[in-house]
Amino acid sequence: MNNRLLRLENALGSLKARITMGGIMALVLGIGVITTILVGRTEHDLLESQQQHELSEAVRTASLLGHKVILLQRGLASVGEVLDAPMLADPVALHEFMRTKPLLQTFFASIYVAAPDGRVLVMYDEKGVYRPELNIAEGPNFRRAMAEGRPIISDPLMGPLTGEPIVAFTQPVRNATGIYAVLGGTLRLSSRNLLAGVADLKETDTGALMVVTDAQGRMLTHPDRRRLLQPISEEPRLAQAFLAWKADGSPVEPQGLMLPQPHEITSAAGVPGPDWMVWRTRPEIEVLAPVKSARRQAMLWAGSLVAVVSAGMFLTLWWLLQPLMLLERRAHHMFDGVMRPEDGWPKADGEIGHLANVLRDVGVQRAELERLNGEMISKLRSVMRSAPIGIAFIRDRRFELVSDELCRLLAYDDSDLLGQPVDLIVVPPEDDQPALAALEKEAFATSNSYVGECRMQRGDGTRFWARLRSRPVDLAHTDFGSIWTVLNIDEQRSARKALEWSAAHDGLTGLANRQRFDQHARRLIEARPASLPAAMVFIDLDHFKEVNDTAGHLSGDAMLRAAAAAIMSRVRSNDLAARIGGDEFALLLEQCTHEAAVRVAEDIVASISAIALPWLSGSLHVGASIGVASLSDEIDSVEDWISAADAACYAAKAAGRGVVRAGRAPLAPLAPRAPTPARAANSADSADSSETADSTDD
Repeated sequence: MNNRLLRLENALGSLKARITMGGIMALVLGIGVITTILVGRTEHDLLESQQQHELSEAVRTASLLGHKVILLQRGLASVGEVLDAPMLADPVALHEFMRTKPLLQTFFASIYVAAPDGRVLVMYDEKGVYRPELNIAEGPNFRRAMAEGRPIISDPLMGPLTGEPIVAFTQPVRNATGIYAVLGGTLRLSSRNLLAGVADLKETDTGALMVVTDAQGRMLTHPDRRRLLQPISEEPRLAQAFLAWKADGSPVEPQGLMLPQPHEITSAAGVPGPDWMVWRTRPEIEVLAPVKSARRQAMLWAGSLVAVVSAGMFLTLWWLLQPLMLLERRAHHMFDGVMRPEDGWPKADGEIGHLANVLRDVGVQRAELERLNGEMISKLRSVMRSAPIGIAFIRDRRFELVSDELCRLLAYDDSDLLGQPVDLIVVPPEDDQPALAALEKEAFATSNSYVGECRMQRGDGTRFWARLRSRPVDLAHTDFGSIWTVLNIDEQRSARKALEWSAAHDGLTGLANRQRFDQHARRLIEARPASLPAAMVFIDLDHFKEVNDTAGHLSGDAMLRAAAAAIMSRVRSNDLAARIGGDEFALLLEQCTHEAAVRVAEDIVASISAIALPWLSGSLHVGASIGVASLSDEIDSVEDWISAADAACYAAKAAGRGVVRAGRAPLAPLAPRAPTPARAANSADSADSSETADSTDD
């Protein structure tokens, strides 16, 4: 099953299938576009033609209805001409007069004759000729006819006798003395008297709707008689057309109007005189039904044509592309070594033949290129095996090639490194230092190599410092990768660290030396006022010469180390302690008030006094005299500050030793004391600690 699906997938993805599908799609698209254009044009022309037809029908109906109104008015006028005044007083003659007028009964639902006072003298309807008990003196039409002396057509109203909606025609009858009678006729709207003989919808107009309204939009005719006298705005198929007509000023236009109505073809025409409007509407879908049917038929034929053409196209392409199939089979074995690169290619004309020749040449050239590449890779591997430094080829931050020396440095096999990210061996930097990738990118952006030191981690978990040099394979295309060279510099760093440490520290006590002390003091002076408060503490050991004289210089050295340890036990980690001479020490206390500095000095006196260095059957002791000088605005240099602290230390010596004295900046610089032989003998720079001299402690 899977093989069948695979073959089907390959067949659908073949060139023949793609060309066939492309041809089919082009054919379908062409037929679809042509059909759409033709059908669209036909629909447009058909709609325009139907619009003109509907408009002409509305105009014709309105014209016929207008003629009917005139005919009805003339009929009443002709009857009024033979109705004389004496006849009104003779009910029998009046009755006989009405009976001889059956023609009017064919036009009107009812005919009546009324006296000038509004009494209906006689009526003729489906019941026959009779005299009803009816007075129409208060009717608006009767009053207008009497007042204006002209024929009147009423607004739609409810008949006083039948209770049905009617339209009344009123004709005044006059002689030389004036109006002596009113002749009237009614049209019953529910029986379609209004449009009888004027308009009849054809059998094909199944979805058409025709409505007559007065000037206010009340419906005088409607297929549903229950909707008579309702506003046309309640008819969904004409509501929007009516609103457009109202917005246009409600014109009673005999020449007709085309009005907008969604999905409908709507027209209207006016009836002059009564100012009625004839409305016609027909669904567009009904008009377009034949076109829709023709479209379906056309699409069916088009589909059949596409199927036949597609089959013929596929068979033709299959026959024409046979050489291409042979070429495809040969191309599958182009690089697998089954055949020689120059053998097995099909012979064909045209583009396929040219393609076969090109592929044959490509195969031959690639075989030669692979041979050359094999030689180059063999040479490169020899270089990588014998190189005395670690070398790696990196692409996309992963190892693609590593040398034997790099594997030895990292304690990895090459199989463990190849394909792995370089983060496997690079230790992330501490603090806020930029990552190695960012440093490389910055260097490559300026067309330079990156050279720097970084920590690397071996496969066994140990770490070492390495000097890394990274250079792009191609400066113009850094995405081609980079070449790393790696050297282990643990020993060089250790030696450099030791050299840097010895340059700034006393070799005997491990404290800072005089040079570093002076540099730190200078920074505090230059950083004022941010560095305030700060204090300098000078410490001079008491009775140190006796230790040298009694126990020797080795004991003296041990005493100096013990004193340094006692000093460090009483200060903060950020304070600087230094040995500045033989038995002289000094402190720089940052962010330390004068009072706190004095307390620190007193603690140091007690700590040094507690030192008991075992010697023979007893122990060796020393004391300390300490001077404290706080940094102030009067101190302009390191020498001034040291002079102030040294002066305070002399004061402590003069006060009996083993005490602390504090002072401010001196009024004048004090002359530096000459170093004593004992101090010189125990200096960090002294090469011979066995030399003795007289101490100034006495």
